[in-house]
Amino acid sequence: MKVLALDSSGLVASVAVVEDDNLLGEYTINYKKTHSQTLLPMLDEVAKMIELDLKTIDVIAVSAGPGSFTGLRIGSATAKGLALALDKKIVSVPTVDALAYNMWGSDAVVCPLMDARRNQTYTGLYEFVDGKMETIKAQCVVMLDEIVEIINALGRKVVFLGDGVPAFKEYLEANIKVPHMYAPASMNKQRAASVACLGASLADQGMAEDAKDHKPEYLRVSQAERERQEKERDFKIC
Repeated sequence: MKVLALDSSGLVASVAVVEDDNLLGEYTINYKKTHSQTLLPMLDEVAKMIELDLKTIDVIAVSAGPGSFTGLRIGSATAKGLALALDKKIVSVPTVDALAYNMWGSDAVVCPLMDARRNQTYTGLYEFVDGKMETIKAQCVVMLDEIVEIINALGRKVVFLGDGVPAFKEYLEANIKVPHMYAPASMNKQRAASVACLGASLADQGMAEDAKDHKPEYLRVSQAERERQEKERDFKIC
């Protein structure tokens, strides 16, 4: 199976092509440019470098959320446009799951942390058993102290990764009561290669969907929607 994968769920933009057990190409950028500027040029560059005929892609995997609302919309629109043009299906890959997959083979509990603002985090807990990733706690959005409490209750070694680590590290160091460590730069942010690997597995399970049915998984409403709801509540009170 040949999978084209896209991830624009956070600060990182990443494109990869994986065929069976081979990573044919990956282009990842973590810099001050919007995904609308980078994603398609990155895809074009990867395709040129590996002489990829996009028609030979079997499925398109995309990091479907949670994450940046704008980034998820850009990734979703890009995936849908390609899928419609190429007559391919899309596999929606949970962002936090894909981030945890970076740590494949770890003997520690894996805890991705994405900064969701307002002292909240997109997170989950995972472990690897007999070469497979198992979910201890499915991806969710919670207050930081909630996930820390769960980790301490587990009483197991944990490894943290994700863009939330720099924002939360001081709190973690003060409150985590179990042995812990932080993933190195080579694997501590989103990678489209991980999205591709999980996407292939989900496609094998029949989880691919038509482009028209794909939509991001935000896990919570946007700031604009929250503000609209607050205004409506204030209006009703008045």
